[in-house]
Amino acid sequence: MIRRRVHYSGRVQGVGFRFTTRNVARRYDVFGYVKNLPDGRVEVDVQGEDQQVKHFLYELAQTMHDFITDTQLEELPATAAYQQFDVRY
Repeated sequence: MIRRRVHYSGRVQGVGFRFTTRNVARRYDVFGYVKNLPDGRVEVDVQGEDQQVKHFLYELAQTMHDFITDTQLEELPATAAYQQFDVRY
């Protein structure tokens, strides 16, 4: 299992980013969340098998590329806290 926390910047709030992320996540065996941050970025915290996470993040980036201007990725230890992939408010 791997875990990645990704911060997306750009015009990423108010464009359906969170719900698109959730829909993309449903196509993969990944767990975690997506949420808007007060500074205008979107945070995605995702974990799963290596290829599942990589394919999920790739598809999300391709799907939302018109809105993303910067991506910051952090590698974190896996956690047992996630049972599904959620939109957080």
